[in-house]
Amino acid sequence: MVSRARLSRSASMPVPGLILAALCIAAFALLVVTRPEVPHGDAGAAMLNSVLLWDGIMPRVVLALITGAALGLSGTLLQRVLRNPIADASTLGIASGAELAMTAAMSVSPLLIGLSREVAAFGGGLAAVTIVLALSWRRGLDPVSVALSGMIVSLIASALSVTLILARGEYAMSIYIWGAGSLSQQDWNGVVSLAPRLVLGFIAALLLVRPLRILALDDGGARSLGLALHSTRLGIVALAVWLAASVTSEVGIIGFLGLAAPAIARFAGARGTDRLIVTAPLTGAGLLFLTDCLTQILGPGFTDLVPTGAATALLGGPLLLFLLPRIHSVSVVAARPAGASKRLVKPLQTLAILLIALSLLFALVLTVGPADDGWHVATGALLIGLLPFRLPRTTLAAAAGAMLAAAGFLMQRMTGNPIASPEVLGVSGGAGAGLTVALFLFGFPSPAIMLMAMAIGALAAFLAMITISARAQFSPERMLLAGVGISAFAMAVVTMVLAQGDMRGYILLTWLSGSTNRAGAFEAWTAVISLVALTAPLPFLSRWLTILPLGTGLSRAVGLPVGASRLVLAIFAALMTAIASFLVGPLSLTGLIAPHLARLAGFRAPGHQLAASLIFGAGVLTAADWLSRVVIYPYQVPVGLFAALIGGPYLIWLLSRRSAGE
Repeated sequence: MVSRARLSRSASMPVPGLILAALCIAAFALLVVTRPEVPHGDAGAAMLNSVLLWDGIMPRVVLALITGAALGLSGTLLQRVLRNPIADASTLGIASGAELAMTAAMSVSPLLIGLSREVAAFGGGLAAVTIVLALSWRRGLDPVSVALSGMIVSLIASALSVTLILARGEYAMSIYIWGAGSLSQQDWNGVVSLAPRLVLGFIAALLLVRPLRILALDDGGARSLGLALHSTRLGIVALAVWLAASVTSEVGIIGFLGLAAPAIARFAGARGTDRLIVTAPLTGAGLLFLTDCLTQILGPGFTDLVPTGAATALLGGPLLLFLLPRIHSVSVVAARPAGASKRLVKPLQTLAILLIALSLLFALVLTVGPADDGWHVATGALLIGLLPFRLPRTTLAAAAGAMLAAAGFLMQRMTGNPIASPEVLGVSGGAGAGLTVALFLFGFPSPAIMLMAMAIGALAAFLAMITISARAQFSPERMLLAGVGISAFAMAVVTMVLAQGDMRGYILLTWLSGSTNRAGAFEAWTAVISLVALTAPLPFLSRWLTILPLGTGLSRAVGLPVGASRLVLAIFAALMTAIASFLVGPLSLTGLIAPHLARLAGFRAPGHQLAASLIFGAGVLTAADWLSRVVIYPYQVPVGLFAALIGGPYLIWLLSRRSAGE
């Protein structure tokens, strides 16, 4: 029976490959037949059509095959050497690190990037993956730890990239369009550049088949067979990073193809290392070729519908969610975070002290600032003159920080997961996808329509995460990976519009940065009124917030309507996330930091913890807004990006501990 099953499976293995090949052939034939042509009339038109075919379409076809094969091979090497089915250049931060290095090099000198583009991409990608592996090393490169560390590194790298792009204006906006992964070609130079690298990489991978098989064992077994574990692993990772960085330096980021190709190859029946090394590159080549043909066929005229890299990124989120049941790992976070054993004796007095400290911080931000001749404390007429500029943006930052903190508090209470937050669980990304849809449908919608669209997107993302995580009893690692998958899909939608390069893309880029520069009285009052209206009912829901962290079973046993209570709290969290993200962007991580600070301070009761989270959230974003104005005076860093650069290292520190109790 076993041999028959194996024979049957072996016989069925070529079927998916034949289907993919047939689809590729059909798409290519349709592309050639429907391609735009210069109207015939003289020999010049015929020559021009020939040039478009042989120097435009054909190099692009070959480059798509080479690029897909290189990324498929890179993803296979990373997944085998790390024993991680969700490892690829996107999830490990390699692509974001490479893009940041190239953006920085191009911002410094366009000539520099022309001379050492691949070197910059390789250095950035290798630095990113080194940080990711260092963060997850003490947990034995656990798949979830690696994925979360990659998410953090990608978030910080993206924040820095957007900062550089905004600093360089329209010139650097072209970097972002290129970074979305376009395969458009005007000659064969890209093919000539990448083809030898793929050949060398494939030969090296074949020579590494035996070490890769041994690395599939545990570390002890690999050492007992005489394998130099660390040097071998480092060499294979460097080879995979080099392949991915070569692609990124040539065509930009092709999202999640290195994740999809090995996964589909395994699903089709390829199991052994040697078979995966052959079938995954072929699968990647076919996937990218088919996707690129479709973007050209569906696009108007000579333009693509979307950049190919952004189109493949849409695969990432759903594929991560599909792979969740296949990921086995240790729990990344404990049920109780650090500081849970500490309890304040007089929480109300501590809250009063925190409120006084926030008031002093607010006064400091309004009065103290740099000028051309040094630092000044504004008083009297100078302060009155500055208040119309400083007061609205400071009020806006404080209210938005408080709303993000409240949203993070609700999410952590609902799920029992101390690392839940709007940014980590994909809710901010869902808000961005909602904003993107509104811009796509309405062109330049009103602020009310944008807020409504963001609220719907945030609620949809949160409910999707809750639905997916409920199947795993809200396991912290499954929940976090579900958030990563949803966020990947949502940000792919944002990238598709960003890559168009029009004013809608600039609106999205400004939103990503989270700038408060243009805050006025209307925005400040909107933030304050929203904060009061959405947080005032929460103290009356303290029973829900006390019982829900205990689990679904116990909550139902004491008569709590679990589904209805989660839906109500999800609506509050989604509305606060949408409004705050609209005002300060999606990258601040304030929703993660503030509830943690409240717990570390010793607040345990839901009401006290909520109040402390509001104060800490307002303080964190107020301080970030002030620092973003003074650190590189007279220039400014957008507050959302600056807060992400503060919150990212905090999350790195949080995940770098061996356990949450340390």
